[in-house]
Amino acid sequence: MVEKEFGGRSLFETISTIEGLMAINTDTSSAHTRSLKLDIREITRRLNGALGATLVASLAGSKDLKLPYRWAKAEGPTPKDEATRRLQFAYEQWTRLAEAEGEHVARAWFIGANPWLGYETPVTAIREDRFTEAGTAAQAVIDDTFSG
Repeated sequence: MVEKEFGGRSLFETISTIEGLMAINTDTSSAHTRSLKLDIREITRRLNGALGATLVASLAGSKDLKLPYRWAKAEGPTPKDEATRRLQFAYEQWTRLAEAEGEHVARAWFIGANPWLGYETPVTAIREDRFTEAGTAAQAVIDDTFSG
């Protein structure tokens, strides 16, 4: 059997890499699609349960630590647009990390100093709308390229 090389890799290694990248893109878009299909109240309920209302308030940019409990109620206030974007993004990252690494790792990722974010926490990055950086930091954990 003749084995051709592609950039120093065998055909099998190249195909495996491509399949892995396709799986990552599918996982990311799947988590994104699922988060878009959920009502913001359900997203808030799930984040409250996973991270606690204090962290949810912080990442959403709210100074009122009880507000996430009210957002989760059917008759409660609706989060402002910027808070809604942050909650949806946070839930997408939570879903990706929890599915790939488990809930304990996902929770630790949100609150730990992160080298991909200049040693700030993902909660801070999300609150500051640094979604691209935070998404890259989450993907680094999933890809095992995280060095924190």
